[in-house]
Amino acid sequence: MTKYFKEYIAYIRKCLESKNTDFSELLEYHRKHIEFFMHERLVHLIVTVLFALLTVACFIAIVCAEKVILVPLAVLLLVLLIPYIKHYYFLENQTQQLYKDYDEICRRAGKAHEDTENKSV
Repeated sequence: MTKYFKEYIAYIRKCLESKNTDFSELLEYHRKHIEFFMHERLVHLIVTVLFALLTVACFIAIVCAEKVILVPLAVLLLVLLIPYIKHYYFLENQTQQLYKDYDEICRRAGKAHEDTENKSV
């Protein structure tokens, strides 16, 4: 997913630099991809939180119930939790960048954000 994300961002940057880009079409394309990446981010958040909760629960069981047999499991969960956090951090930051790219595409397409158009006072 990391490779795909980086390739997609490179593609969007290339489109933003191009003089021949149809920004209205790119806007719809980019919006759909933002939805895909937001879903991916949500799934990884859920998995990361579950791993964190399992890790904490395992350490609590080790300390409170003195279940030393759970130490290898706690270490394994901790070792797996670190890459999950790193990957979620990557997804979060890159998704934030997609929002900035979306703003730029909207500006170049000459369109205001739909969120601000549909708000009623």
